[in-house]
Amino acid sequence: MSFKDHFSTRSGDYAAYRPTYPPAVVDFLAGLCPAPGAALDVGCGTGQLSVLLAERFDRVIATDASPQQIGKAQPHARVEYRVAPAEQCGLPPASVDLVTAAQAAHWFDLPAFYEEVRRVGKPGAVLALITYGVVRADPEIDPTIQHFYKDVVGPYWPPERRHVEGGYRAFAFPFQELTAPVLAIEVSWRAEDFTGYTETWSAVKEAEKALGREPIESFHRDLLEAWGDPERRRTIRFPLSFRVGRL
Repeated sequence: MSFKDHFSTRSGDYAAYRPTYPPAVVDFLAGLCPAPGAALDVGCGTGQLSVLLAERFDRVIATDASPQQIGKAQPHARVEYRVAPAEQCGLPPASVDLVTAAQAAHWFDLPAFYEEVRRVGKPGAVLALITYGVVRADPEIDPTIQHFYKDVVGPYWPPERRHVEGGYRAFAFPFQELTAPVLAIEVSWRAEDFTGYTETWSAVKEAEKALGREPIESFHRDLLEAWGDPERRRTIRFPLSFRVGRL
């Protein structure tokens, strides 16, 4: 099964610069599950959420269609990484207590994925689609970031990006939906951390193909000017959105 691969060529950057999730996300999800047995993290990338799930679940199976992403994934004694598409994870029926897809569900064939979730989930299991939208930062640097996001690379975002910006609310979600708490990823980054993160954007890769590096390097210069001391740590916030349901 083919998949839209926007990230394999920069798996190292993805592993180094993509933000991780707050423990409160895993605490919330584990609290919904009848038992903390097995969790399936689909579209796991380099394992940002997978390793956190392993702190609360006995076993985590983490799958991604990209061998390059799996090759850069964070090792953990209770995480088993597999190369597999979201729609065909290869697990036995009724074998997991939780299925998660973090910053990934907008790439899936959702009807086929939902069918697979119903197949592998135990009765009463939980499905959680998680996404973070447009990044927010300190007021000194946020206008520069928003201009780059919307005006410079904005035309190069794949159409699926609209689902991220909308918090997955436009998705069909044929499950008993549960209310999620208001949560966000918050990190304290240097200028280099932020520019490294933007290099993982699918739109940056496409803009570079079309425009070359200069618009991206220009953004780096503008950001450094607005940032001040490049070693200064600034607060970067990623508001989280959830679609959580019980099977």
